[in-house]
Amino acid sequence: MQIWRVNVRTQTLTISETPVLWEKLGGRGLLARILVDADIADCDPLGPRNLLIFAPGLLVGHRLSSCDRISVGAKSPLTGGIKESNAGGRTGYHMAALGMKALIIEDRPAQPQEAGWWTLVLSKEGVRFDPADDLAGLGVYAAAPKLLERYGDKVAISLIGPGGEMLMAGAGIQNIDKDRVPSRINARGGMGAVMGSKRLKAIIFDDSGGERPPVADPAAFKAATKAYHKALLGHPQTKIYADYGTAAMTRLCNGLGAIPTRNFSAGQFEGADRISGEALRELILARDGEGETTHACMAGCSIRCSNIFADDSGAEVVSPVEYETIGLMGSNLGIDSLDDIAHLNWHVNDLGLDSIEIGAALGVACDAGLMAFGDGERARELLEEIRQGTALGRVLGNGATTTGKVYGVERVAAVKGQAMSAYDGRAIKGTGVTYATSPQGADHTAGLTIRAKVDHLSPEGQIELSRNAQINMAGFDTLGACIFAGFGFAAAPEAASHLLNARYGWETDAGVLQELGKETLALEREFNHQAGFTAQDDRLPEWMTRTPLPPHDAIFDVPTEELDRIFEGIEG
Repeated sequence: MQIWRVNVRTQTLTISETPVLWEKLGGRGLLARILVDADIADCDPLGPRNLLIFAPGLLVGHRLSSCDRISVGAKSPLTGGIKESNAGGRTGYHMAALGMKALIIEDRPAQPQEAGWWTLVLSKEGVRFDPADDLAGLGVYAAAPKLLERYGDKVAISLIGPGGEMLMAGAGIQNIDKDRVPSRINARGGMGAVMGSKRLKAIIFDDSGGERPPVADPAAFKAATKAYHKALLGHPQTKIYADYGTAAMTRLCNGLGAIPTRNFSAGQFEGADRISGEALRELILARDGEGETTHACMAGCSIRCSNIFADDSGAEVVSPVEYETIGLMGSNLGIDSLDDIAHLNWHVNDLGLDSIEIGAALGVACDAGLMAFGDGERARELLEEIRQGTALGRVLGNGATTTGKVYGVERVAAVKGQAMSAYDGRAIKGTGVTYATSPQGADHTAGLTIRAKVDHLSPEGQIELSRNAQINMAGFDTLGACIFAGFGFAAAPEAASHLLNARYGWETDAGVLQELGKETLALEREFNHQAGFTAQDDRLPEWMTRTPLPPHDAIFDVPTEELDRIFEGIEG
């Protein structure tokens, strides 16, 4: 596997062998290693020194269920620190088929505003830059079909919407899925703005003539794959997520008093049953047509936790409607209509924005008097402000923290500038610890603790719980595995090492997942330290330590001295 470096100023490609220190890393871990080695922690996130890196995980390229994800990383314009954002879709698989260990996009045009827009085309033939000014301003749902017509329907595509073009810190990078729909987003941390700063509207990965990565021991790899898939399919949570997707979390979070409600002012929502996973499934089934209750975001996925939401005529609206969007653009805004949520979801996707960040920003906008809670129509009007690039739209598109600062709202649920996901850390305190201490900013995928059999309202034991979750998740992200692949790896603890040993000819043991996770976290912490982060950045907002969350009147009361010790023994 090789390292591809593309310089967007000179429009050139350099291909090199993988450095020794990078060989046993992939995905999130490799991003961290590359960014630390590049010595750019002090750079302007939208300036020429920042790197935009695409890295498939270590197990990507073999159609292992839930293990073909793509990690995208850079210094974040949202947090000012390191950021990894991962997604499903075709991109990771196509990169592996092209022999890419990582794609590193360097520099930016000398005169960015005069450089026009470009499509970067990568194939066995090398690199080509095609003018893309005709796609400028288009949402991803209009741009993707034009790109598929231009480059064929077998390519993988990563592209940005108007949000990324306008360098909004809430912008992500959309990837087409197995059905050629640009629905899989590297959402968090502003990676779409970094791509926009490089003046790239889209990246085409054409794997024609490519092949699956080599396997050192095919027989052992086949046996390890079989054992992993058996464990994954045998886990009871696999069936639940196939039936209800991530929306299954709605009732669980509501029951725990942890669902974001009216800008994180409460932890239970009276309309939760109407926007639950059960309600979503029933509505999709009743409408039939193009709707699907279970859908795979990656070819070969056995869990199929995605969905396709259809309107009352049976026509597709958006795919997927996830719990995070239900929480941030539903209960957080006082909206109890799945139709309203789905249409807001479509608009945010089309803009190429993170529904978590924008949902949180709209919640802050409600407190600022810019819209009333429950007003779905006004929410759509505010999204149109973003599309038009108005002053108000640019504030919202730059996220919840910016919106709070501009309008003087204290109640902003964010850490390191990034909005919290749909689990209030006062009621699920282990996840609150993750929000506070993760190098990534407030992000549930960095270490969600909701399924642990603990008293989530007690501060006791939450540091250890979060530490273990963060280590495991950093390991999964380095493998290229979906969070739900964890069911299979938990049920078959030797699976990760057996797969890696057979794939690469290594000699790892059952602790390899934790070793990868610890190395990744240490590298990320090193980058953030170089960027100027201190212990004071590893905190939840102060108002969460003194403002009780109904119905349990919980505050975040995990001692700060414990937060400061969470990574002892992990960092060198």
